[in-house]
Amino acid sequence: MTAPAPQPPAEHVERALCVLAHPDDVDFGSAGTVATWTAAGTEVTYLIVTDGDAGGFDDTPRHEMGPLRRAEQRAAAAAVGVTDVRFLGYPDGRLELTLDLRRDISRVIRQVRPQRVLTSSPERFWERIGASHPDHMTVGESTLRAVYPDARNPFAFPELLADEGLEAWTVAEVWLGASPRADHAVDVTDVVDRKFAALMSHVTQVSHQPEGQLREFVTGWMRQTATRLGLPAGRLAEAFHVVHTA
Repeated sequence: MTAPAPQPPAEHVERALCVLAHPDDVDFGSAGTVATWTAAGTEVTYLIVTDGDAGGFDDTPRHEMGPLRRAEQRAAAAAVGVTDVRFLGYPDGRLELTLDLRRDISRVIRQVRPQRVLTSSPERFWERIGASHPDHMTVGESTLRAVYPDARNPFAFPELLADEGLEAWTVAEVWLGASPRADHAVDVTDVVDRKFAALMSHVTQVSHQPEGQLREFVTGWMRQTATRLGLPAGRLAEAFHVVHTA
C-alpha cells in the first residue's frame, strides 16, 4: 500500500503565531516565509519565550543583553511586516517542559486565535545539531502541547477562561522549523532582502562576522533547501514539517 501524499497547508490564513525560544530564531529559519505571509495580508504575531540574555559575543553586561535583544527582535519583525511582538521573559538556556510554560503559550494562542502556528521542531536534528538547541526543542514540544490539547480544551488551565475570559481555540496547522521531517518548501527568493534586513537587525548576534559571509552562508543553505525539495534551479527556500492539528 502506497503512503498517502502529504496534505498541503492552507493557501492563506488570517492570523499566524510564531512561537520561538530566542530573539533571532524566527529570522534565521523563517523570516522569508513570514514576509510572504504578511505580504499576502496575514496578521502575524511573534511570541519569544526568552529575552536571549545568554547570547552575544562580547562583554555586554548580562542585565543589558535582554533589553538589547528585545529591541533587535522588534526591529527585525518590522522588516518583514510584523508589529505584534510579545515576550514571556523565561531564562535563556534554562527552559524546561513545564505546565507554566504550556499555560503561558496557551494563553497567547487563545488571545491571538491563529489558524497557523509556527514553532521549532521538538525532534533532535542529528545531521545539523546546531538546530537542536535544548531551548528550541523545549519550546517546540511545549507549543505542540499547548496547541493540543491545552488551548482547545476549555477545562485545561480553567483560570484562562474563568479569570481572563479566554475562550478555547483550535489551531488548524503547525509548521515546524529545523525539522528532520521537512516536507514543505516556501520559495523566499523574491523576499530574501527583507529576510536579511531582519537578520542584520540582530546586531549583538551577527556583528562578529562580516555581513557578506553571513549572507553567503544563509543563501547557500536556502539554495540547498530549495534543490532538495524540488524547486527550480536558482531559487531559495525555507522548509518546514507541516502538521495538521484541527
